[in-house]
Amino acid sequence: MKINTQIDRYLARLILVPMIGTFVLAAMLLLLDRMLKLFDFVVSEGGPVAIVFRMLANLLPEYMGLAIPMGLTLGVLLAFRKLALSSELDSLRGVGLSYGRLLRVPYLYAILLLVLNFWIVGFVQPRSQYAYQSLRYELSSGALGAQIKVGEFTQLGRRMTIRVERSENGGTDLHGVFLYLAQRDGRTVTASATRGTFLATDDPDTILLRLMNGRLVHDAPDYRVPRVLSFTQQDIPIDLPTIEQFRGRGDGTKELTIPELVQRGQNASAPRNLRNAAMANFYFRMVEALMMLVVPLFSVALAVPPKRSTSGLGIFVAVTFVVTYHKVNQYAEQMGALGKLPPLVAVGVPFLLFAGLMVWMYWTLAHKPGGQPIGALERVFAKVSKRFRKLFRRRGPPEAVPA
Repeated sequence: MKINTQIDRYLARLILVPMIGTFVLAAMLLLLDRMLKLFDFVVSEGGPVAIVFRMLANLLPEYMGLAIPMGLTLGVLLAFRKLALSSELDSLRGVGLSYGRLLRVPYLYAILLLVLNFWIVGFVQPRSQYAYQSLRYELSSGALGAQIKVGEFTQLGRRMTIRVERSENGGTDLHGVFLYLAQRDGRTVTASATRGTFLATDDPDTILLRLMNGRLVHDAPDYRVPRVLSFTQQDIPIDLPTIEQFRGRGDGTKELTIPELVQRGQNASAPRNLRNAAMANFYFRMVEALMMLVVPLFSVALAVPPKRSTSGLGIFVAVTFVVTYHKVNQYAEQMGALGKLPPLVAVGVPFLLFAGLMVWMYWTLAHKPGGQPIGALERVFAKVSKRFRKLFRRRGPPEAVPA
């Protein structure tokens, strides 16, 4: 009993380190890919750069839906691969420990991560997705305080255009200011000044632009000629544009929690396309969580290479398999949402096929004498590698041709 406990602790340590490392690595890679696009979007909208990190924080739950199964897969695979390559797995099998017994610790991890993944994709991810879309809307609408771009004409609302040559103190002090303001009654104000600054007023919908040392041109339909004024200081009130409030949560299925999806899917008065989309997304989240139960079987099957082989092909197959299954599930969800197939059939059939393949691979390894589920792939990979080595092998200098 004590020996079994020590073995379980040993397996737990072997799995934990690569699993956590994969979590962090997968999440960081996904976030870095999106970070570049978000920086470009925020800069183009003229918003504060700090908002990028708030948007990335709201994207993290979505990426964890893929990072968690990837981490469990590679954690179990690398742990059992280490046991297999060091012949520890043969020793454990020799003392009577079956694959089923050795899977006790991986399944403990799998159940804990299944609960965590279900909570994330079912309740955290919908609200973070809504928060992300809300930030995008506020950034595009200017609710977050768009910054004036130096050297460019910036539109503030529908009637005001401003350009500055230089900005200091975080945008507080403006230099080389050009302003064009069109009023509702047809009047226009054009001003240029050496300096300027924005000031708050008692009215939250109005700000004050104070210009120093410049010239102002005021024109109106009833003026015979525009009025020109030189000034040392001129205050121009600016009405802030009205910003509509962002929509409520739930316009998209990704923003609904699990109970809300079921409620919408069973609502007979709702349009059929909305019900199909809700149920397709519900089944998609269910199969993403349930796949955690067969991941340990799949990982062990790919972790044990053929005898006298140290190839890392199993790692490549595992990563490709998990990503492919995730993308197939997304495509199946779209098929069910569009009504081309019943949502349960569209999402359930790929799940059964992938899960059946995983179980078969484990059964071949654990219960078939001499069974090796990736043996054929190893042989094909070895032949292809051999051909590439011959193709790119460095050749010697050409022989001299006799005269």
